[in-house]
Amino acid sequence: MSRQTQAIIHADAIIHNFKLLQASAPHSRSMAVIKADAYGHGAVNVARLLRDICQRFAVAIIEEAIALREAGITAPIVVLEGPHQQRECALAKASDCIMVAHHQSQLDWLMALPEGQRPHIWLKVDSGMHRLGFAIDEVEPILTSYQALVTSETVLVTHLACADDLENPFTQQQLDAFAALKNRIDLPVSIANSPATLAWPQSQANWNRLGVAVFGSGPDVPERAQLKPAMTLRSSVMAVRTITPGEYVGYGQNWQAQRTSKIATVAIGYADGYPRHCPNGTPVAINGQIAPLAGRVSMDMITVDVTDIGEVRPGDRVELWGEQVNIDTVAHHAGTIGYELMTRVSQRVPRIVRHR
Repeated sequence: MSRQTQAIIHADAIIHNFKLLQASAPHSRSMAVIKADAYGHGAVNVARLLRDICQRFAVAIIEEAIALREAGITAPIVVLEGPHQQRECALAKASDCIMVAHHQSQLDWLMALPEGQRPHIWLKVDSGMHRLGFAIDEVEPILTSYQALVTSETVLVTHLACADDLENPFTQQQLDAFAALKNRIDLPVSIANSPATLAWPQSQANWNRLGVAVFGSGPDVPERAQLKPAMTLRSSVMAVRTITPGEYVGYGQNWQAQRTSKIATVAIGYADGYPRHCPNGTPVAINGQIAPLAGRVSMDMITVDVTDIGEVRPGDRVELWGEQVNIDTVAHHAGTIGYELMTRVSQRVPRIVRHR
């Protein structure tokens, strides 16, 4: 390929991270959440890498599950948003998917199917996030009314709103509210996402749902340091020019040279998923040295001030995030989170799976 803009997916890092997370919760079973094309890393690739160590996977919608089935992935798949339409219920059964039910209409759709055509369900409980799920005081009546849907695979599942904020007491409030329900109902439970698995061990239950941490991001806890970045977004230098003091770079004259400056143009932009709102000063690694973004991000290119990092030539390797530039550092500069950067890498950027 001519353009050297690529997302290198580190197979060893994904396997290492999943094993590390499993080991941190030895009394739980863990599934890999590979929705949104495995947070931009390629869901089929990731499922194949983890198929021997991960007992099941989770996705957001049924279409994501079907794509995995068509690629030969046979492990059970939990569909976290459940059915959006009635026809998805029978499709879930045929595809060996477990549907998360969070609304009574979904339960009614499932009940309308003949008994042998119903998929297994998880029941979503709203413990305080107020996004999806049955209120805690609704759960026991729901289980009584829809007892025919309860199977050996049924799990009570909830989601934590602030697990990545270690100082926020709301996580413990959610855990306490959910524990009171669990004490009254004899069903397995799933609480912990990636941040909770690492930072709130009391949330580890029958099933943990491991998402972003599998790909090397997580809350600021000691275990975080052992995670390895699973994606290196890289490109190359297209051109280098010298400009004089007072000259501007990029759209809108967003950056002005205060001295004689060398500017490298790099073959990546917001059409590739690099955030347009990254400000001047966002770190970029060129030839292993850190240099600051200079000028507004364009659709296909960025410009970097390389005055202080020695000789830079067209064709030199550039890392936007990965092992040299932490994705969460870039996200902080862009005013967002690493999750968004991962998932926004566009499809015109080839994913290259590398085994070290």
